[in-house]
Amino acid sequence: MRTTTLRHAGALAALLLAGTATGAHAQFSGDPGSGASDAPTSAPAAEPGRAAKRAEGRRNQRQVDVSPYLEVGQVLTADLKNGGDVLTYTNVAVGVDAAIVTTRAELAATLRYEHRFGWNGGLGDSDTISGLARGRIEVARGLNLEGGALATRTRADGQGADSGLFIGNASNVANLYSVYAGPTFARRIGGLDVGAGYRFGYTKVDVDEPAILAPGSQPQDIFDSSTNHVAWASVGARPGDLPFGWQLSGGYEREDASQLDQRFEGKYARADVTMPIGPTVAILGGVGYEDIEIGQRDPVLDVNGVPVRDANGRFVTDKSTPRQLSFDTDGLIWDAGVMWQPSRRTSATARVGRRYGDTIYTGSFSYRADHATTIQVGVYDGLSSLGRGLSGGLAALPTQFDPTRNPIGGTINPCVFGQEGGGCLNNQLGNATSAQYRSRGVQATIGSRYAGWSYGVGIGYDQRKLLAPLLSPIANLNGIKDENYYLFLSAGRQLDVDSDISLTGYLNYFDNGAPGASDVQSAGLSAAYARRFWRGLTGTAAASLNAFDQDGFNSQLIGSALVGLRYNF
Repeated sequence: MRTTTLRHAGALAALLLAGTATGAHAQFSGDPGSGASDAPTSAPAAEPGRAAKRAEGRRNQRQVDVSPYLEVGQVLTADLKNGGDVLTYTNVAVGVDAAIVTTRAELAATLRYEHRFGWNGGLGDSDTISGLARGRIEVARGLNLEGGALATRTRADGQGADSGLFIGNASNVANLYSVYAGPTFARRIGGLDVGAGYRFGYTKVDVDEPAILAPGSQPQDIFDSSTNHVAWASVGARPGDLPFGWQLSGGYEREDASQLDQRFEGKYARADVTMPIGPTVAILGGVGYEDIEIGQRDPVLDVNGVPVRDANGRFVTDKSTPRQLSFDTDGLIWDAGVMWQPSRRTSATARVGRRYGDTIYTGSFSYRADHATTIQVGVYDGLSSLGRGLSGGLAALPTQFDPTRNPIGGTINPCVFGQEGGGCLNNQLGNATSAQYRSRGVQATIGSRYAGWSYGVGIGYDQRKLLAPLLSPIANLNGIKDENYYLFLSAGRQLDVDSDISLTGYLNYFDNGAPGASDVQSAGLSAAYARRFWRGLTGTAAASLNAFDQDGFNSQLIGSALVGLRYNF
């Protein structure tokens, strides 16, 4: 009995140490997608025994499904509340959906190009590219090359309109593109768990129409582009010769953003100890050193001392001014906590510590009820930005998921779900601000199948505390706290061999922390029915209802309908 207990306790500590080997990069980021809630969330992929079982599972489920398609649809949309114009347009789209699982590679992707022909209401022609991809290839034992990409439309300013469709001549619309790639290494060598990795990310935002805000509201600066680099490494040992596990880790991260010539630079080194105190419980502790600086230049000022903005609403950078720090910290960091793993299907961690000159709380919970049901919860606290947040968010998405789109607008839905779990990008996609910020919150996802239905739920809360230099002309933005609450639902089922139905819904609430600014609420519901007529030819009928309200300023209720044909080659 004692031998079994020690074996279980050692496995628990090994799981934690192996997970932190691949999750060390999360020391900097605060978004749920980055894995910063707790490094061990990546442990199953790193622990050698489990990796072998996962690889065996992939061999048993080998599949290569690549489905290119051509689609034509007719759309009608109208503002049902304000008596606005009824808009009609025709869309022609080409795209490809892919799901690949082999012994050495995994990929999930959807890519779509769409051209819209406007017919009335001043709706002109337009082109849209959208897609989401996440993949991994094993190039050698323990060494993977990973990557991800996102192209979608989003809100430019969290204070502005949120129609949920991004069609027509709507304001507050931005095209967002983000990509990341890099190697990761996790392997047991000579009795030690060794991990390392590097990630490069690039993010770009193009603004279609700047936001129209309520009188007295101060628009936030809109993100332009950035590059970011993250490198990390760790080495550790499991309990055995010593009654506890240990790990040494370190990392470096840098982001350079074009807007106001921003720069984020951080580095850390730390030591962690894992002490099993039972077959299912371990005590965690870590101490280290970090040095983080965030700086930016001032915007150009007009004769009245007001920051100058360009046609897209962005501040114009004054290259002649020195870079001022908006955040600067260096010194001792620590955290302590507990990990509980009563079974291979369930694990939870909770930590409290000291970072950024403040007390932080992080944690995670994962439960796999069966092969079809996964529940994940993450509590996070860290420093982030749009660029770094998207790179981390993409890296945390599963490599196998079912990509879903809005049936009317064709945009990527913010949450994805698969057998290995799910993830949501709501925090990043809700506001394309250029500001660096402290990010704190919680996110939960549930994915399952029941009674013929496949469904997914994503829910979360995120608080952003904006960071700006105290002596800058935009120092009034420093310390502003914006809060975002969100809920996303999706469900679908196959009705018979030739037809299926899908439902999606969302609810967002943006609590604006800027003085005099209005809060924004939005909600939407859509349904689509598809029926195969002949071979790859499918007909689709869809309808949606979307509403938003900018307190005391602007509100809309938009009804839309679509009929279309799609041919899968």
